Amino acid sequence: MKDFLKELIEIPGVSGYEAEIAGYIANEFRQHCDEVVTDPFYNVYGIKRGAGDKSNPKVMLAAHMDEIALMVKDIDKSGFLRFTNIGGVDQRILLAQEVIVHGRDKLTGIVAVMPPHLLSPEDASRAIEMKDMYIDLGLPCERVKELVQVGDLITFKSPLVSMLGSFVNGKSIDDRAGVVILNEVMKELDKLVYQAEVCCVATVQEEVGTRGAIISTYRAEPDIGIAIDVTHGDTPDASKDDTYAMDKGIVVCKGPNMHPGLTERFLEIAREYRMDCQVAVSPRPTGTDARSMQISRAGVPTILVEIPLRYMHTTVETLNLDHIKSAARLIALFIASLKEGWQEWLRY
Repeated sequence: MKDFLKELIEIPGVSGYEAEIAGYIANEFRQHCDEVVTDPFYNVYGIKRGAGDKSNPKVMLAAHMDEIALMVKDIDKSGFLRFTNIGGVDQRILLAQEVIVHGRDKLTGIVAVMPPHLLSPEDASRAIEMKDMYIDLGLPCERVKELVQVGDLITFKSPLVSMLGSFVNGKSIDDRAGVVILNEVMKELDKLVYQAEVCCVATVQEEVGTRGAIISTYRAEPDIGIAIDVTHGDTPDASKDDTYAMDKGIVVCKGPNMHPGLTERFLEIAREYRMDCQVAVSPRPTGTDARSMQISRAGVPTILVEIPLRYMHTTVETLNLDHIKSAARLIALFIASLKEGWQEWLRY
């Protein structure tokens, strides 16, 4: 599980450019699925068929594979790169980051700016904006222009780091951890008897508008949707109303984006198996694949499962690996509970 996450976060998969990581995920899914399909946008569908007939539900699980990143927008006369963002990059964390520029070769660079010693006191005290930063590749301008062109992608260099206990940190754990959960759900289902058809989808372009979920839910036509993503883990400087404990179980979301009956049934399964869950409240459409799954075609009753994550959209996103295993186990148990009469849960 940890090794799979480590591999995933080191493979580039920028929103809209997910071909490489999609291939890796598809190969992993093939070990546990009856069928694996990749669509033209590189959503990866891993299908497991249960023991039931067509009267049993089709359940779609979705976790996005794409990551936030940067893109080259100009090369100045000295060979420094100007850049813009793809997705919600926090510009406060950019300075002094190591990055990989994906040009003709993979080039290591650093995000830099004029040192404070050379700035006026007024300029030294203000926040540096992305437009004032540049990437230094340590190469002469002529060589840079041979290897790099406008539109090339830039990813962060931040491998998985093991911390004390079951905590890890690194880039793109949002939502590569969700993809690992999909894989673990498949393994858990192999230990259970279940009736449903299960379609695990590693989705694309979530960070730029949940686009992969729109496409894949329309294609899969599920009866039930389960979106898997991250939410904000607790830190000393954050409101307790907006964050969740890193050691008290996964987070199940309630609100108009999620189906009340199915969500309550999911929580009942957690209580039955004595598995800890935290409950979040979201009165608006969530910023996850759940927002698009719910309103696909004639509508899909949807559940949202989230994992607490500290320092979201940075290069040190921090996760408790125990939550990956417990989320996968609980989702698999929920799927196994979908038997004759499951439609009753849609009434609330």
